[in-house]
Amino acid sequence: KMNEERNVLVEAARIARGNIKNINEVLADDIDALIMPGGYGVAKNFSNFLEKGADAEVIPEVKRLLVEMFERGKPIGAVCISPVIVASALREAKAKLTIGSDEDVAKAIEAMGQQHLVCPVSEALVDEEHKIVSTPAYMEGKTIKDVAEGIEKLVNEVIRLAKGG
Repeated sequence: KMNEERNVLVEAARIARGNIKNINEVLADDIDALIMPGGYGVAKNFSNFLEKGADAEVIPEVKRLLVEMFERGKPIGAVCISPVIVASALREAKAKLTIGSDEDVAKAIEAMGQQHLVCPVSEALVDEEHKIVSTPAYMEGKTIKDVAEGIEKLVNEVIRLAKGG
């Protein structure tokens, strides 16, 4: 068993193979759109959703950026479990979000003041009014092939919205 202390920025740099910034250095005015990846790490590191469910709170720096993006009308993409982060950060926004068909997580999203809609893994749900795009990814799919189509649609829709579409 390795007893290594984890550093999110170091891990992100390994994955991205490029320049990484601490989220505290990122302002909504500096970017055109924001896409949040999914996965267990997002739920664990960005919020206390795994412990608190619908009463979850998002860590302040992530919440700040999501609120800034939302207030400026800039697109937000949310993949896999990350729609719960968006839902919690933007409580009562009445945004349309999806995590697929997981009833417990869907109920938590709705308890946060959002509207949850079931969406197949191969699709992306677009909330034109709030400029939020979400896709279930691994909340529904089991393989990269399963999730790739929905994630590609999400990225394309976020780009379209960022261009004013």
